[in-house]
Amino acid sequence: MCDALSRLLSSNDWLMADGATGTNLFNMGLSSGDAPEFWNVDKPDNIRKLYRDAVEAGSDIFLTNSFGANRSRLKLHDAGHRAHELSRVAAALGREVADAAGRTVVVAGSVGPTGDIMQPVGTLSHADAVEIFHETAEGLKAGGADVLWLETISAPEEFRAAAEAFALADMPWCGTMSFDTAGRTMMGLTSAHFVELVEGLPNPPIAFGANCGTGASDLMRTILGFVAQGSERPIIAKGNAGIPKYHDGHIHYDGTPDLMADYAVLARDAGARIIGGCCGTMPEHLHAMRKALETRPKGDRPTLDRIAATLGAFSSESDGTGDDAAPKRERRGRRRG
Repeated sequence: MCDALSRLLSSNDWLMADGATGTNLFNMGLSSGDAPEFWNVDKPDNIRKLYRDAVEAGSDIFLTNSFGANRSRLKLHDAGHRAHELSRVAAALGREVADAAGRTVVVAGSVGPTGDIMQPVGTLSHADAVEIFHETAEGLKAGGADVLWLETISAPEEFRAAAEAFALADMPWCGTMSFDTAGRTMMGLTSAHFVELVEGLPNPPIAFGANCGTGASDLMRTILGFVAQGSERPIIAKGNAGIPKYHDGHIHYDGTPDLMADYAVLARDAGARIIGGCCGTMPEHLHAMRKALETRPKGDRPTLDRIAATLGAFSSESDGTGDDAAPKRERRGRRRG
């Protein structure tokens, strides 16, 4: 393939993705409940800074500020009609920053869930979901995104609808799910079932993996679940910077740059080829991750015991697959906050 991400993957053992979008924008003054996508038009310099900080920290890939830039989510702000526009501008700002980087940096058009539950459980039809995703994809394509990046998905039906929409847009893509419910997605999908879903798509992603969730330890266990299925497709690891905790009226993630550096190396050694951070991951975390990936030699695939000892205990006893191989461990105070 001739897309920028595939070219980088063909010549690098690993690539580093970016960190958090929301956490960084909140630190710039975004208010809780506001749509961050409005800043693409209203505060473009802030969005340029978000992207530039990731590039300067060593990211080979950064995601655009378009996670919620779909008609379904934007209608909550009376802006459903702006989905294409806000997606396009998010990617155009990213294209500007990437082109000025002096090296190849991939602009990944972030596509989040619709926010609706699909049939038969909910009311969103497959056709409507495809249409919603297609509109966002076309906006990101028009703005100059290199690839589309589906993230934080829970339902296989929504993943399939997005894949179909991306085929209509004729864009390469990557896709991640969030395994935040005792090793499964909120809609019950296991790591093994996700690999089966990905490999069975008519339009499979370039790479697939996990993002967000409950912490770096749990995400690492999911990565090992992917690897165990034997897929040759590149795996993405994009874990949160520690565990969210509520302090003084705001959410704080307890992961230090040193912890995220350890996580990045463990993810690489486990078999992930695209490694980044999700909620709570700041430029200082990315700097530490990049340095560790570049300077620490590749090691053996980590065991569950080593992951827990390095990153903290798992939040559940197993990875949700019914395999009793995962040892039972106490949570030792590490809770979702």
